[in-house]
Amino acid sequence: MFSRRRNHSYFAREKFPKVWLPLLGLLVSFCAASNEARADIYSFTDANGTQSFSNVPTDERYVLMLRTDEPTEQPASVVRKIHEINRSQQKTLVPEINRAAFTYHLDPALLHAVIATESGYEVNAVSNKGALGLMQLMPETARLYGATDPFNPAQNIQAGAQYLNILLKRFGNNLSLALAAYNSGESNVVKYGVRIPPFPETRAYVPKVMGLYRKYQRQVW
Repeated sequence: MFSRRRNHSYFAREKFPKVWLPLLGLLVSFCAASNEARADIYSFTDANGTQSFSNVPTDERYVLMLRTDEPTEQPASVVRKIHEINRSQQKTLVPEINRAAFTYHLDPALLHAVIATESGYEVNAVSNKGALGLMQLMPETARLYGATDPFNPAQNIQAGAQYLNILLKRFGNNLSLALAAYNSGESNVVKYGVRIPPFPETRAYVPKVMGLYRKYQRQVW
């Protein structure tokens, strides 16, 4: 998946409806003063079925839900052009994104962040390396996860969400590593000691997606 389309506080405890599965309440925050901050996420569900999240577990019922790797500073030399988001297409795709997020236990905001970064919501996007569609799937990845027509929005989003779900599981729910693998390939993450590979594009890609993820978590769709 490497070298695809180039165009494009710690927080208080939050509560969300249980209908969205484990990663819906994921709140990943970078410290404004440092690029070295971590933001591991903890969760517990109370007797009323309300799931609570925190990066500072103050109750013994909290369990670790997701680890984040150290954010990597985005080199100025590889700041990529931000996609011009297709706003009308973005709204049109909300039902499909929500459906895929529910199926694969992901936060819809995360899928929005990946799609915005990869294609700017352009259904027919094609990279110079041959990545296709909204989530910029390489042809072999699209086939592997059932997208017989990578330019079909529903197929592309479902396949990309499934792949992202598998990457999260493989890398222990470490979102930074999963995103790095999505961009550069699983083998490269493993090759470099299960860390974000030292590729400028990947080191720019991860914080870009994470930043959009935080933004979209605050957005009402």
